[in-house]
Amino acid sequence: MNIFNFFRRSDIKCPRCLGKRFVDWDDIRRLNRQLKWVPAPCAYCDATGRVRKEMLSKVAVDCMYLTIDLPESVIEKIKEGDLETIEKGKQRELFVDHLIQYAEHHYHTQNLDAENIANLYLEFEAEKAPFAVTKEELIKYIQGVIELKKTVLQ
Repeated sequence: MNIFNFFRRSDIKCPRCLGKRFVDWDDIRRLNRQLKWVPAPCAYCDATGRVRKEMLSKVAVDCMYLTIDLPESVIEKIKEGDLETIEKGKQRELFVDHLIQYAEHHYHTQNLDAENIANLYLEFEAEKAPFAVTKEELIKYIQGVIELKKTVLQ
């Protein structure tokens, strides 16, 4: 038995991308990360399709903040369980959740479109938000929230 085969057996198929090395829309829906992720190479397994068993206990499969577009140093901190980095990720997720709820509320209760919701947010909410966002990014994101909610309601 080759020693490399022994170590390889401790790896399991990545539960995020299901071994495909790429997170697609099906994975995003399965992990309930619509509006939070887009299809991309899998950051959980580093696009290898396999993860070490220990990874499952260190990082949640649906950890929103662990995405491929982060600097390598941040990805490693998340995978190592760095509390400060994990807390920053939790704050980012809370920010996104608030933004989604804000958009949904104003869309459903006041029938506002994405641009009006974005203007309202920038006027009354942006100053106290922990993360900055441009008006263009915000409008595009809110349009995504509205489109998702329309498809869910149909």
